[in-house]
Amino acid sequence: MRRIAVLDIGKTNAKVLVVDLATGTEEVLARMPNAVVRGGPYPHHDLDRLWAFALDGLRLAAARGVDAVSITTHGAACVLVDDAGAPVLPMLDYEHDGPESVAAEYEAARPGFAETGSPRLPVGLNVGAQVFWLARAFPAEFAQARHVLMLAQYWSFRLSGVAASEATSLGCHTDLWNPWEGRFSSLVGRMGWERVFPPVRKAADVLGPVLPEVAKATGLAVDTPVLCGIHDSNASLVPHLAEAPCGVLSTGTWMIVMALGGRTGPLDAGRDVLVNVNALGQPVPTARFMGGREMEEIMGGRIVEPSEADLLAVLEGRVLAMPSLHPDTGPFPGKRFGWIGGEPEGGARMAAASFYAALMGAECLELVGAEGPVIVEGAFGGNAAFLRMLATATGRVVRGSGQGAGTGLGAALLAGPLQAGGPLQAGGPAPVEVLPAGDALWTGYAAAWREAVARSQAPRAPSASRRSDE
Repeated sequence: MRRIAVLDIGKTNAKVLVVDLATGTEEVLARMPNAVVRGGPYPHHDLDRLWAFALDGLRLAAARGVDAVSITTHGAACVLVDDAGAPVLPMLDYEHDGPESVAAEYEAARPGFAETGSPRLPVGLNVGAQVFWLARAFPAEFAQARHVLMLAQYWSFRLSGVAASEATSLGCHTDLWNPWEGRFSSLVGRMGWERVFPPVRKAADVLGPVLPEVAKATGLAVDTPVLCGIHDSNASLVPHLAEAPCGVLSTGTWMIVMALGGRTGPLDAGRDVLVNVNALGQPVPTARFMGGREMEEIMGGRIVEPSEADLLAVLEGRVLAMPSLHPDTGPFPGKRFGWIGGEPEGGARMAAASFYAALMGAECLELVGAEGPVIVEGAFGGNAAFLRMLATATGRVVRGSGQGAGTGLGAALLAGPLQAGGPLQAGGPAPVEVLPAGDALWTGYAAAWREAVARSQAPRAPSASRRSDE
């Protein structure tokens, strides 16, 4: 298969694109905001509007000729459908605080981090909490539910008529999945929810051809295969699965740091660490912090290219940005942002901010036990100061693509190489490769930052998200 239509439903935007696996190019055919509807029983996403958008986009894809349809969506989302496949309740917006009304009861029922790799998150960010609340707040509607479908599988169900569960979506801090044993968590059995979760399929499994009515509405061939689908953060990992062990930094507003292969050991849920699941069903230790948001706030929204003189001034002056602007996230919870060595301006400020982001990224890589080369995708992939300091701080080769997070490409690769067992790479430009700097200025700066962070660390109470059995 070469040309793959991808339905990509993000929390903020939805799009339909065609990916050419031979060249690695993506053509976005349609895009729309995924606005939250404030009416109804609670804030929710407009599934009917998204469905109409999906059909329109697939009509454009069919006109260009495609070999399969793949799906990728944001996490922390599910849809409850009845025997006819119709939603019994609107799809809850995970930012709604409804589940907080049963937080104490849910906390008593949910498994610990050691079983699921899911930290306890607020509002509806744990899908288990969503289902728990919906079952109590809307018992009559919940009783009508035939399936609880994770969002990617809801769309593959709409396209193919086949209901499935899938591990990358179930493994996204839902409390519903045991990533170490590759099965549903004890919560599902404890709550009697086995009946509503359909059989687990792989992300790359073909569920079937498009339904006849979908083929008629879009012009897709009646035998066009529909893939099961994948959670978006894990879609961006697919091109790198064959490179394990390695670390992958998906950078944007959030910096998501994932370890493919690497060391195994206990994870600290109190430092914004969790466990995802990749397209092969394997656990992926993951850490995160708001790298892009913090860079934007440090720079006041103004990006300045630092000169060599700027870099040298920051390195020689040991001008250090200390964590964190968002102390409720990241590897140093409770720490407040500040400067050591004076507050820089202009290009020097950009250099110090880039070094800060790199050192935070290196800390996250250590937390998740990443080994091997480090791959940087997205906004920071073209930041030379960031890449060099990351290579210095980790002592590893760093590859920066400067391209997007690869969600569409990863979803498309499910339809070809992952099924065939071939290379998981598509065409496209080669990444920039940066070797660790042996310069004492760079290594000394990284060591000074770590020493300053260690001095500022005070004993902290266990995170509220952690359980006594973790």
